[in-house]
Amino acid sequence: MTSTDIAIIGSGINALVAGAMLAKSGKRVVVFEREPVAGGCMRSEHLAEGVTYDPLATTFVLWVTGAAHAALGADLARHGVEFCATDTPTGVVLPDGRALVYKTDRAANTAAFNAASAGDGTQLAADLDAFGGDAELIFGLMGGDPWSKSTAKVLAKEGWRRKPRGLAATMGGALQSMRGWLETSFDSDLTRALWAPWCLHAGLGPEAAFSGQMGQIIGFALEAAGAPIVKGGSANFVRGLVAIIEDHGGAVRTSSEVVEITVSAGKATGLRLGSGEEIYASKLLASVTPDQLYNRLAPTPAKSDDLRKYQYGKGNFQLHYLLNGPVRWKTAGLETVQLLHLTPGLDGVSKAGNEAERGMLPDVPTICVGQPCAADPSRAPDGQSVLWLQMPEAPRHIKGDARGEIEAPADGRWTEALREAYADRIEAILATHIEQFADSIVTRRAISPADLEGYNMNLVGGDPYGGACSLNQFFLWRPFADTVRHGTGIENLYHIGASTHPGPGLSGGSGYLTAKELGA
Repeated sequence: MTSTDIAIIGSGINALVAGAMLAKSGKRVVVFEREPVAGGCMRSEHLAEGVTYDPLATTFVLWVTGAAHAALGADLARHGVEFCATDTPTGVVLPDGRALVYKTDRAANTAAFNAASAGDGTQLAADLDAFGGDAELIFGLMGGDPWSKSTAKVLAKEGWRRKPRGLAATMGGALQSMRGWLETSFDSDLTRALWAPWCLHAGLGPEAAFSGQMGQIIGFALEAAGAPIVKGGSANFVRGLVAIIEDHGGAVRTSSEVVEITVSAGKATGLRLGSGEEIYASKLLASVTPDQLYNRLAPTPAKSDDLRKYQYGKGNFQLHYLLNGPVRWKTAGLETVQLLHLTPGLDGVSKAGNEAERGMLPDVPTICVGQPCAADPSRAPDGQSVLWLQMPEAPRHIKGDARGEIEAPADGRWTEALREAYADRIEAILATHIEQFADSIVTRRAISPADLEGYNMNLVGGDPYGGACSLNQFFLWRPFADTVRHGTGIENLYHIGASTHPGPGLSGGSGYLTAKELGA
């Protein structure tokens, strides 16, 4: 039987971060991935010869501002990983063509928001300054180990500085919804529209608790670091992490599906592959959903009630284009915006999200348009452009169409015909904002929520966040109310990934925290 110090199931960002850090610390590490390529949601493919796109995850702002980057950034750079960004990370354009952009420049943002409505920019600056004053506390709770001495020290320090009532007030204020923040801070519908869609990228709706705080966190991070992508595609980031593991004697085995975690007397002892091969390991890390872990890999009847209550969020719909020529926006000044939202505004985001929650295809979906060539021209040959689109409000199980045009299948499942019909709806909206859009299309590729799950079994129903990010499934309650760190109740077995604290996003947070716990 083959043996190793650390066996890691899955090869998404958390798995590879943990593997890289533990390998650097001298541990023997082997990562097992069921798919032919490593990376989980981080992959790159070709729309045509010489045209690279990231079908799933693409923006690394949480990585470049996080602790895992501080630990591994120099090693990644040594392996050729380079991040690219423009000075305009995000923006919004409304159906009438009015637009607002957000830059990595506080003075420019303040002026632009004040131009949209007198006082909006001044209030933006005040809100971000106030968040900056709370940043140590908020980031410490969001990204740190909630059960650690360091977190206890942060809380004690802040309790001493603010006094107990002041600390409670700060924590209570952080629960404000996106709608609550936007409607009390900004008067302009345009200003509100710029921020409203960003809660969707945190797996929340604009009425959800904590979504307003997430808006401020995102605004703070985008202003500080932009919206970086990996030069040449996200797959280069994966290659860099794999190289770090291999540099230190570890291995990443693809096409190697783990079918069982072996447990004896309450202790995990290793794993068994679909081929029948058995691996002994001193410690195991599983970057999977709770259902995969406790139902399939290590059946745990005691978790059945927790699994029954665990909820997954809305699905994502992706759409990718190769275009001839540049993107000819009808509204000036949008050419270098990396993540541009097309939305009717705050109420439009709320409406589309509610429709998707109820199993309906949204009438007017919120469209996030990524322009990777603006930051990384190597993604396409001269004279061509790539567009990366994400619609964060797609039903996992389809009950109907909010517009009443597309017939829902009897079984509620996504089909190729339904996928392309919904892509047509999105394309029609896009065409109202881009000159001669239809004539410029070379290639279109749509990816439904069902296709996303086909890419990665952790994306249940196309949910890219490993489960709903509602407050009862977040922070120290992720995935379950009685969860402590990344323990599983089975000795030597650790649960990491988007379904665990600190949640989804390309930060590598759970992999980092677990690696540190294991001595990296």
